[in-house]
Amino acid sequence: MTATSPEDHPSPDSFSSVFHVYEIRQNGDQLVYFGEPLANRQTIMKTVWPRFHEAGYEVQLTRQTGEFVLVAEPRSIGEDSIPWTNVALAVATILSTLFVGAQWYYVQDPLSPAIVSAIPFSLAVMGVLGTHELGHYVMSRYHDVDATLPYFIPFPTIVGTMGAVIRMRGQIPDRKALFDIGVAGPLAGLVATVVVSAIGLLLPPVTVPEWVFAAESAVEIEFGYPPLLHAIAWVLDAPLTYDDPTTVINPVVIGGWVGMFVTFLNLIPVGQLDGGHILRAIVGPAQERIVPFVPTALFGLAAYLYLFTETTQVVGIWVLWGIMATLAAAFGSAQPIDDSPLDRRRIAIGIATFVLGALCFTPVPIQIVGA
Repeated sequence: MTATSPEDHPSPDSFSSVFHVYEIRQNGDQLVYFGEPLANRQTIMKTVWPRFHEAGYEVQLTRQTGEFVLVAEPRSIGEDSIPWTNVALAVATILSTLFVGAQWYYVQDPLSPAIVSAIPFSLAVMGVLGTHELGHYVMSRYHDVDATLPYFIPFPTIVGTMGAVIRMRGQIPDRKALFDIGVAGPLAGLVATVVVSAIGLLLPPVTVPEWVFAAESAVEIEFGYPPLLHAIAWVLDAPLTYDDPTTVINPVVIGGWVGMFVTFLNLIPVGQLDGGHILRAIVGPAQERIVPFVPTALFGLAAYLYLFTETTQVVGIWVLWGIMATLAAAFGSAQPIDDSPLDRRRIAIGIATFVLGALCFTPVPIQIVGA
């Protein structure tokens, strides 16, 4: 059957050396090129992707009814209308962080107007999470990769949220784009985290009211502060703890702690996590030989804490992340279209980012003890 191409659509002749097209079908805005591969998948995608990208399409090589096909769909960068889902989730997360934050300010009735006292805490948490995800989003736009705006996840945890994510809808053109998009989130988030931590340490501490000590159900939550937070406190000559049990740090500092904890978790070098993107961009396919050690290390940390320390509460955290790292490894890492090696400057930035991530690590991030 002779292939015919509609006007303004990528011509099969432009990539005939790697994929012989014998039929084209158009289903609405979708184009389906049926053909015979003449090269391996990476070579095919490296050849056809620029042609479709320039014409305004995202393209995938797949199989349909036993035949090889190139499926092309119109791509869009950014949002075509108000992203109501993102807005609704952001508003819900503001409310959940206000509700939880009110308890850090010892508001007896978090549904009362006194909840406004938790606005600094909510801004701190939303700020570090939002800046992290916007770093990814801005760099995605820079590299012309389709991505959503941040989706915040409201949840009544001790900080009022389970974090935020963006969804990548476009393919990654090369290792440079993969690296830039992956590293932008942690670095942007760390800048916000340092600022928030410094502000929190300079704000006055909070006094624990008497009714808290009198409550039979009261518990004490102890945060494990990572080296980076200790360093900021040392530079500012500000305390992280007080000898007086009625005095505690300003809750804004907890926002900085959230930023550091999220940064470390995101920099775990596996799968589609930021660390996985960075490592894949630096070492290429060799990442697959490194990835199996990541969940092993997390399970090993959990085992060490369980067997040799009394901080068994946090064992579940690292077991959970060991499982998540295993699943992330199974799903695989991002595959850039052009897999050419990364430049030395980016490699150096990547190594520095992993070092900063290590400074955000603490083996016992949180404990709950009786008041």
